[in-house]
Amino acid sequence: MQQPRIILGIDPGTNLLGYGIVEIRADKMKLLGVGVVRLAKLEDHGEKLLHIFEKITGLVDGFQATEVAIEAPFYGKNVQSMLKLGRAQGVAIAAAMSRGLKVYEYSPKKIKQSVTGNGNASKEQVAAMLNNIIQFEDVPETTDATDAVAAAICHYFQLNPKLFGAKSDKGGWKKFISDNPDKIKGLK
Repeated sequence: MQQPRIILGIDPGTNLLGYGIVEIRADKMKLLGVGVVRLAKLEDHGEKLLHIFEKITGLVDGFQATEVAIEAPFYGKNVQSMLKLGRAQGVAIAAAMSRGLKVYEYSPKKIKQSVTGNGNASKEQVAAMLNNIIQFEDVPETTDATDAVAAAICHYFQLNPKLFGAKSDKGGWKKFISDNPDKIKGLK
């Protein structure tokens, strides 16, 4: 029997860091854990980074994660916020790599596209679609947590394009349309 893949999804942040752990066994997804790491009460940025490192290594070890998917920072106008977010992401990546795991990075738009089919979907739309895909027992308290689950599921979908019914991931839309005429409706 094939070993399950356990994907740790991370939505990095310096006040709230979301995480979601998804198990893939025989192409079936199961949510193992979801939550946030609250960092706002820590005033020293170095302490926040140490806490992120310890939490990520704890999650990797505790759930025996086999790979990590992390949301890439988006570009913002506040340079200081971007620097802090980049540090948080870097520490999370280093924590996973210190345990020998490969880390995959996805843009927020790619994650939304993978989960909802719309790269401009709202965080609430992503959360609603995730609930259809994975059925949360308890709805996560923040979108930071659901964004982390979305990163993990995005990673799984990116490694398994046939889940979308595509027969080839090369050749673009023209190839997809010629390979899948049954999926095209209303075009004349």
